[in-house]
Amino acid sequence: MTQGLPPSLSRRRLLLGSAATAAVAATGTASLLVPRIARAAGEYPDRPITFICPWPVGGTADQSMRALCQVASGILKQSIVVENRAGASGMIGTKALARANPDGYTIGQIPISVTRFSQLGMLQLDPRTELTYLARTSGQTFGIAVPAGSRFKTLADVVAEAKAHPGKITYAHAGIGGATHVGMEQFALAAGVKFNAIAYKGGSQALQDVLANQVDLLADSSSWAPHVEAGKLRLLATWGEQRTPRFKDTPTLKELGYNVVVEAPNGIGAPKGLPPEIEKKLRDAFRAAVSSAEFKTVAARIDAPIMYLDGPDYKKYVAEVYGQETQLIQRLKLKEMLAQS
Repeated sequence: MTQGLPPSLSRRRLLLGSAATAAVAATGTASLLVPRIARAAGEYPDRPITFICPWPVGGTADQSMRALCQVASGILKQSIVVENRAGASGMIGTKALARANPDGYTIGQIPISVTRFSQLGMLQLDPRTELTYLARTSGQTFGIAVPAGSRFKTLADVVAEAKAHPGKITYAHAGIGGATHVGMEQFALAAGVKFNAIAYKGGSQALQDVLANQVDLLADSSSWAPHVEAGKLRLLATWGEQRTPRFKDTPTLKELGYNVVVEAPNGIGAPKGLPPEIEKKLRDAFRAAVSSAEFKTVAARIDAPIMYLDGPDYKKYVAEVYGQETQLIQRLKLKEMLAQS
């Protein structure tokens, strides 16, 4: 009590009491916060994870990533919500991933084309140093397909008409500078022909327009596969090092005399600055997901060969591809091509 004390002494006791109360409160808060922080780090993930897929729903990359996320969510015991942010040949989603908080709650697919687009000015970051890599997962089976009723029965027919009428034949691809566009331009350069490239936001719409006979050729990963088997499309060539087992009667571009191989493996990553313990958890989870029977079944269905690399090895691979892309950009004059578009 302060009654009967001189005013100055009374005020002093009140101030001292307030300071002591604040100190106790601060100490108590700190003692509560430290265990919470430690507990949060130890329990990652304690809330849903967002996975950014930079392609439209339904494409082969989307199917592949969703299958992986489903398995990984079971391993991590936390839901992984796939969010499609398509456009700019996969770079809209990649930009969103790079800008996210590096806390492990935003991860996503990193297309290998980041090595090309960063040099073309469409992605303002250096993929060799400004992203965290968790895994390289699987490749893709690319090919050239035409409607079943097309006048083109073989790739030789395509080349012959393209030579006779430069720029007349149209082909649909999933975005300027992406794997399907660059692969076709590599083929055109090797064959000494010129095509009319029609760009889409992803393979799904490109496929629909080819099926509707709006475009002559489809250049895509294996979105064409079920339609080839159903007799709606004809597969003229694939782009891998070897023939794909599912379509073993279809030759590769390399077999046909064009030294073009495109596999464009998918990768998974996170923003730069991911805490090491969270990075390890995610690498372990996706390593197990890639080797799971569930993912292998989906990969086989969409003709996606398993091409696993752990995060650090995938980062080295990205650096190697970056150097190769520097030469490819110059050879195909991609900067000029983008400027014209």
